[in-house]
Amino acid sequence: MEVCGVAKLLKKVSNAYWVYYVNEAEAKKFDDSKVGKWMYFFKDNDFAAKICEKAVADGVVAEAKHSNAPDGVCCFYLHFDDKEAHKRCITYFLENGLIRKTKAGKLYNISFKLDDQTRNGEYGDGFVSEIKLDNFVNLETGEWIGG
Repeated sequence: MEVCGVAKLLKKVSNAYWVYYVNEAEAKKFDDSKVGKWMYFFKDNDFAAKICEKAVADGVVAEAKHSNAPDGVCCFYLHFDDKEAHKRCITYFLENGLIRKTKAGKLYNISFKLDDQTRNGEYGDGFVSEIKLDNFVNLETGEWIGG
């Protein structure tokens, strides 16, 4: 276990597959039945480490992780019913260029995935998200829907 210098509340833990960044006090409040994640697929592990660590250190999310590989996925965890947490996380994604755009310049309609869906083996075509970026943001303009 390693405590990062960015914030005393931030704990970094790694294994062969994942590197976790956790604000333990906030993560203890998670209700496992309500937790899910916004995901970012990366090709630069150093960048992934920086954005995950910063998201937790800055209070965007209580927990984030990334694949312990040169490329993979970052996961940013929050409760599915916490609208303010979605707004913080999506804003962070937008500010850091974590949402790709189509050739026409429109944001991809990325999905929020519940941990229960992951535990149930819902991947690829078997995964259907009820929460998507277009629930919060106009994909063409990047503006928030409803303020």
